[in-house]
Amino acid sequence: MRSIPTLSAAIRTFALRQFRRPGKGWDGLAVALALAMLLPALGIVAAWAQGDAASRDILAHLMSTVLPGYVRNSLAIALAVALGVTVVGVATAWVVAVHEFPGRRFFAWALILPLAMPAYVMAYAYTDFLQFSGPVQGALREWLGVRRLPWFPEIRSWYGAALVFVCAFYPYVYLLARTAFIERNPRLDEAARTLGCGPWRRFVLVALPLARPAVVAGVALVLMETLADYGAVAYFGVPTFTTGIYRAWLSMGDRMAAAQLASLLLLFVLVLLALETRSRARLRFHSTGARGRRTAPVPLHGAAAWVTTALCSVPLLLGFGLPALIMLRLAWLEADALAWERYAGWVWNTLVLAGVTAGFAAALATVLAYAQRHSPGRLPRWAARLVGAGYAIPGAVIAVGLLTPVTRLDAWLAGLIGAQGLVLTGSVGVLIYAYLVRFMAAGVHTVEAGMAKISPSLEASARSLGVSGWTMLRAVHVPLLRRSVLSAALLVFVDVMKELPATLALRPFNMDTLAVVASQFAADERLGEAAWPALTLVGVGLIPVFLISRTTCARQ
Repeated sequence: MRSIPTLSAAIRTFALRQFRRPGKGWDGLAVALALAMLLPALGIVAAWAQGDAASRDILAHLMSTVLPGYVRNSLAIALAVALGVTVVGVATAWVVAVHEFPGRRFFAWALILPLAMPAYVMAYAYTDFLQFSGPVQGALREWLGVRRLPWFPEIRSWYGAALVFVCAFYPYVYLLARTAFIERNPRLDEAARTLGCGPWRRFVLVALPLARPAVVAGVALVLMETLADYGAVAYFGVPTFTTGIYRAWLSMGDRMAAAQLASLLLLFVLVLLALETRSRARLRFHSTGARGRRTAPVPLHGAAAWVTTALCSVPLLLGFGLPALIMLRLAWLEADALAWERYAGWVWNTLVLAGVTAGFAAALATVLAYAQRHSPGRLPRWAARLVGAGYAIPGAVIAVGLLTPVTRLDAWLAGLIGAQGLVLTGSVGVLIYAYLVRFMAAGVHTVEAGMAKISPSLEASARSLGVSGWTMLRAVHVPLLRRSVLSAALLVFVDVMKELPATLALRPFNMDTLAVVASQFAADERLGEAAWPALTLVGVGLIPVFLISRTTCARQ
């Protein structure tokens, strides 16, 4: 019988041989990365088998009392947001792509500025602006000579949350629809014109059906962001799935019931993903000929031109201009109330977490993209899809999903090394891991796009010189991917800075970030103090928005 050291050496030798087989090592690496990214989802599913009688009682109580309200509010907000972003995004994309009017070049890039404004920051701004003690209602009461305005809509409501989400997320639909309208085949327009179709009928019968796959993809992205939001709906006091998860976890103290609620939210997201994939698969349109030609913008004159300019100004003003001005006013009025020494600490914590996560994400995305390119099998491609699905999982679900496996690992470590207390739970490592699960998709897609531009002839030349594997990745691909890797790191960096639900649940004690501090100040109605960290997030968020606008305008 072999001794233990001999057997271990044989296993290690076999593993190394398997890793060195062409493509096999990259397959294993990609699968391991995908499984690591799926751990929170597996933790959520496992919660159904681990709940005790008390957890089942709490879940039954939630189902009989507040769960119907969670479902009703979540669906109402989702439907209203889907309708709103479709109308706003498609309308602005059409007029910018097809018509010439005053300010068109400005609106082409400026309409995506709301992407820099987190939805919860916009919620703080509009609450200050539209609440009973705000300037709008105050001016109306003084003008009308009344003490109350019972007919004035309440901003802290489900429809107020839907309005905020429409203003914050319509650029997703705008960007994709605008690209589809610009790249449409001009011959189809000419054919419709010869058949007597006017501008409206050409839009409805020709342009809009061709853009439907892009619009559906944009709306799906918006709905994922809407379902994942916690900051805005929590501040408005609207009970949804995300607020229900935190209530079951923090208020009722039952993480199993929270995990079971999170599994229902995850099911919503998976159904949404399946519907989006199926709809896009059935909406395939192909154009032949005239791919290089583009229809010249149709000039608008007189009142039509200025009305179009005014209409494009409305979503930009509501989604970025007005909230930014409100927060700047609050920051100016409360500049002396903020503890600037603590503010420097919050900035440092945020930069460290975002920087470390961005570095890991860029490195792992580069390895995964390289594995897809150099492995003959399908495993790396499926692994990349699974990693990309993490973006669809809300931060609250990831936080709850990590809690069960991490606490079990803590218990195992305590028995193994005799550790006292929690080793991993509440650590920076677990928080960074949650960020990677949530935002790796942004890095992977960006690096994949850069990898596709590298000519295979360069790799063939490197192989002829005896370079392969990790050496080829380091010496050939990394220098050529420098800009793509930096862009991927920047996107992940900004997303991590703005992330609230996962940070709120998993951060170590006494390690607050700008997003967490802004939320806490707003919850205490200290909006002036919340304005400075909120504006810092907006300022950093403008960097990738400008890069995106520069890239899209250069291409189009």
